[in-house]
Parts: sequence; C-alpha cells; structure tokens
Amino acid sequence: MSTNATTSTQTSDERMTDPNWWRQAAVYQIYPRSFYDSNGDGLGDIRGITEKVPYLQSLGIDAVWLSPFYPSALADGGYDVDDYRNVDPKLGTLADFDEMASALHSAGIKLIADIVPNHSSNRHEWFQEALASPKGSAARARYIFRDGKGPDGSQPPSDWESVFGGSAWQQVEDGQWYLHLFAPEQPDFNWDNREVRDDFLKTLRFWSDRGVDGFRVDVAHALTKDLSEPLASKDELGIEGQLLDGSHPFWDRDEVHGVFAEWRDVFNEYTPPRTAVAEAWVHASRRARYASPSGLGQAFNFDLLQADFDADQFRDIITKNLEEADASGASSTWVFSNHDVVRHATRYGLPKGGGAKGLGQDGKAWLMTNGTEPKLDVELGLRRARAATLLMLALPGSAYIYQGEELGLHEVADIADEDRQDPTFFRNAGVEKGRDGCRVPLPWSTEGGSFGFGSGTAHLPQPAWFARYAVAAQEQDEQSTLNLYRQALELRHQRQSAEELQWIDEGNPEVLHFVRPGGWHSVTNFGSTPVDLPAGTVLVTSAPLEDGKLGADSTAWIA
Repeated sequence: MSTNATTSTQTSDERMTDPNWWRQAAVYQIYPRSFYDSNGDGLGDIRGITEKVPYLQSLGIDAVWLSPFYPSALADGGYDVDDYRNVDPKLGTLADFDEMASALHSAGIKLIADIVPNHSSNRHEWFQEALASPKGSAARARYIFRDGKGPDGSQPPSDWESVFGGSAWQQVEDGQWYLHLFAPEQPDFNWDNREVRDDFLKTLRFWSDRGVDGFRVDVAHALTKDLSEPLASKDELGIEGQLLDGSHPFWDRDEVHGVFAEWRDVFNEYTPPRTAVAEAWVHASRRARYASPSGLGQAFNFDLLQADFDADQFRDIITKNLEEADASGASSTWVFSNHDVVRHATRYGLPKGGGAKGLGQDGKAWLMTNGTEPKLDVELGLRRARAATLLMLALPGSAYIYQGEELGLHEVADIADEDRQDPTFFRNAGVEKGRDGCRVPLPWSTEGGSFGFGSGTAHLPQPAWFARYAVAAQEQDEQSTLNLYRQALELRHQRQSAEELQWIDEGNPEVLHFVRPGGWHSVTNFGSTPVDLPAGTVLVTSAPLEDGKLGADSTAWIA
C-alpha cells in the first residue's frame, strides 16, 4: 500500500505545503447556514466561520469542507447556484471569504469548497438567457431542452422521475421542456457544450486563486449524458448492467472522466496541486476511475455509512475499500454522517426492521412507514456512534466529519411541516422526512433562544434537548463526545503512519482488532459482553472500561 501520506513527524506548516496532505486528512464539513450566525439574521455566515476558527483549530482537524455558499434561492439548501464565482450576500462578501480562507490557513487548516457542476439554479444568468431565447439557440444549448411528446408537445419527453420526486422535466412558455434530475429550480447543464466546460475551468481557477485548496464535486457521476432518441422509459433505467458498463443515459457514463481529466490539468497548475473528492454514488467496481490520479484523485465511499453496526460488515467494507484505494493510487475515504443523511448517532439507535429505514435511496432520507416514528434508543445510538467514529479515525485514509457529530447530535425529528425546507419533503407529500433534521443549526451555549447560534431566531427550529449537547456544556466534561473527538484527533496526528493495517484475529467474530504501523492498535467490541484487551497502554476509549475490559459497543486504542 501507499506510504507517501502525511505522517506524525510533520509540523502544521509542513502539512500545509505537502502535496499529499489530503491522503489521511481529517476533514470537517461545515454547512454554512447552520454553523454560526455572526449578525443575528438567523442564518450562519462566512464571518461566523471565521469567528469559530479557534474552535476548529482546537478540534484538531486538517481541513474544512465548505458546503455551498454561493448566491442561491435555497430551493435545495444552496445546491441551486445562481453565480458560481460569488458569495451569497446573505452569507457575506468575497472579502469575507478571503478573510476566512486566510484565518483557516493561519490556523493550519486547508479549505475545500463544494462545487455543483451538474446543474445551476434557474436564476442563473445563463438559464434566464435560455428562457428568453428561441428553440435551437446557443443559449438553450448550454442546458438540455427537448420538445415534448404528443401531437401538441404537451407531454414530457420521457417519463423519467427526478431524485426529489415528480417528473424530471419542466415545461417552459414556448412549449419546450428542460431536464432537471433534481428540483425544477436546478436545470441540468449540457456537458457536451464546450462553453459549459470552459466556464467551469474558469470557476476552478477563480477559487483556487483565492486560496481554495480542493473541491468536493457534487453529483460527479451525472455530468455527461446520452440523450439520443428514443429516450428510454423509466422502467428501462437502472438495469444492473447499465450501471456496470457505463451505458446508463445519465448516471456514471465513461465520458465524464474526460471532463475530470481537464480539471486535473487545472489542479496541477498550482503548488501544491489542488485536490478533489467525488461525490459519486456508483457501483464499487467503477469508483476507482473517479479517484484516479489523472482525474479527481479521491472519491467518497459511502459503504460504512450504509452499513449496520455489525462487525462482519465493517471488516468486509474496510478490507475491500483499502484494496480498491491501493489499486487506484488514491487513499480511501471514510464517512458516517453528512448534510444529506440521517446522523449516525440516530441510525445506530434505530431497531433493525423496526418500522423505519435509517436511509432512503442513496442514503438521502429517513423514511416513515404508516405515519409512525420508529423507537429510538438515544443512549445506544450515541454509544455506538462514538465507537464507530473512534474506529474510523484509526483507519488509513481520509476521515470526514460532519458538523455537530463531534457533539453527539442525533437527528432532529420533530420539525413542524411549516418549518421544513428540504424539497424532498414537499415533492414526496411528506412520505420522506427529508434532510432538515441533520441541518438544524448547532448549539454553542446552553441558554438563549438559539443556544448561542446567533442573536436571532435560527432558520430551522432547535429542540430543547440541544442544551445538553451544546459546546459550552461539553467543554466542561472530560468524558463528553466533543472531548473524545479532540483527544482522538490529536492522537491520530501523533500516531499517523503508512496507509496500511494488519488484522489481528481475536477468535471472536464480534471483535474487530487491527494494528497500524508503529504499533497503534484499534479494538472494537460489536458484541454484548465485555472482552479482554491486548497488553499495552490504553490511549483512548469510546466508553469507560469495565473492570479493565472493553465493554459492549465500544472501541479502544492501544499502544
């Protein structure tokens, strides 16, 4: 396996200039509108992030991944972008962005920006130009417009459904239809158009010149499409073979890697080269091409995110993904929570088959059945989440942490319908609860109308129980989840080594034990009874030991 990763002997300054800094980085995802509100308008903002750089530095992360901060109508939480080379005025200015980037870099923290290339907002100047232009115009050729079916063209070009529900086609005044794989406010770009490709190269340079160190690429597997007539019906889509050979009309087509090869040329213009990680919900056998050194360089694997808290599943997933990363020349990525999925402290507290799925299609929704809530064991969910995270932070590769998970937050389920914002909730008639529950603003203090998030009313309501999870409360508790993350991330820096591990057979199928180079052991007990630990010094545990033994649903690191 690769041995050129960042190691414990490097200083913060050395990591900032190391071209391989990303290979084993701990990356903290910030959803800007819910992180910290500096001006009391109810929305988190860029200045709020700058104010909290000391907190981020104390956490011990290597990089911040900033979810979309561009001008947006928020039809999809900022993933409907009006202007790719600006900051939403509700969140700040370009000068605020520059100040934030400088503050992060001064603290030894890299900056990764979210980029949304599959679709723009319907308010984007190009789309407004397309609406004002005739059929067949150059302006419409930047997007995907088609005539409708039927004698008068009143039927959509196909029966495809959007990811958010409803038709994937929207009709405009002159009768044509445009494709939107997501919300109607998110028209898909035509990536066969050279102008589209060149404009995104310009955007990559724009942000790289402002100090952005890397990019998280939204829906990286959907850019290129084959819309040759006749269009397939929805019953003909999703055939397993199509998803394995690149022949699906819009998911994971081979041509997309030509786009990313051009992006790589831009990344390599900088010193150190800019990095990228693909959000690509593709078959595991096709993930390596996104992570190729000649492409984006890294791709999310969501396998652990979709797994049960189960020893066999974890071991198989870890083994497979390390093998894939080694073969591609990339490093693996590990993630349990993000802005699109139910927090893992909740998933691990839900009963298997107990009336609800932790995840919906592509992990993006918490589904309700029969209008009832599943029974959630909050204590069990948090205990398992702490154990899983400690295991993850010991693995070779990059670890992605979503804001609030370091506080042990679980999903906010009791949001009134009138307060919800996620389009998946509205387009699916309330069948899917959507993603608002993991996007509720963070609690910083134990008191106040928004628990220290800001002086105004938070844009999503915070439950009363947030007070127990607030940063201020946890900083005073040595056993808190926040302090567990801080301790583990510090030890991770000190102990980091080559990107490999060796499994140790404990003779107990409920125990996962591996050792990293340098004698750094991680032991996780997925079972229900305490187990003995190997000889050595206990560095950190996710839960207190029980008479010297590792309790159920717990992880320990041993030197």
